[in-house]
Amino acid sequence: MAVRLSKTMTTLETTKMQREIRGGLPAEIRAEEDTVKVSGYAAVFNQAADIGDYFREIIHPGAFRAAITRDDVSFLINHAGLPLARSRSGKGTLVLSEDDHGLKIDTTLDAQDPDVMRIVPKMKRGDLDKMSFAFRATRQEWDETGEIPIRHVYELDLFDVSVVTDPAYSGTEIGLRGLEAYRATRKAQNFHAAQTRLRMRMNLALKERENGK
Repeated sequence: MAVRLSKTMTTLETTKMQREIRGGLPAEIRAEEDTVKVSGYAAVFNQAADIGDYFREIIHPGAFRAAITRDDVSFLINHAGLPLARSRSGKGTLVLSEDDHGLKIDTTLDAQDPDVMRIVPKMKRGDLDKMSFAFRATRQEWDETGEIPIRHVYELDLFDVSVVTDPAYSGTEIGLRGLEAYRATRKAQNFHAAQTRLRMRMNLALKERENGK
């Protein structure tokens, strides 16, 4: 059974964690005379991804809901360089949406853009055809009841979606820091709970003594 993080823990994670990168799904490329249309899924829901053999990660439906309209997300190549498109918080050239499957992206690129011209042949051949996304988890749970910890991500900040050469699962170290922070918080919570129970027993014993029991 997963243990929900406290509000304090969520704030700690938000301030300490840097961006992480996940992905590996193929993109659909349709090149027309003046435009290049790219669509696909940068993330899928409810699928356990193995992160460096250290933990598994599941992105849950609704994780991107707030980010889609709040964050200005760039469409990049390998998570770097100038943006080929931008969401501008839901009002730009990159269209982001959630459905039952995951985070869907749609964009129409300028075929005359030198950066687009450079990558389209590679995308057509399938040399550059995978999607990934960069994020920071802001609401999550850790489940350590099994042999390998499972991280459940329920809400996040979204930085970019990218077409990538190789699927990237970087951010293992960041995720492990989050796990250690969770464990430290649970340890502190257990200590405070034990202290509270001890004080209650002592108070009860004093009252019984005062009442002559």
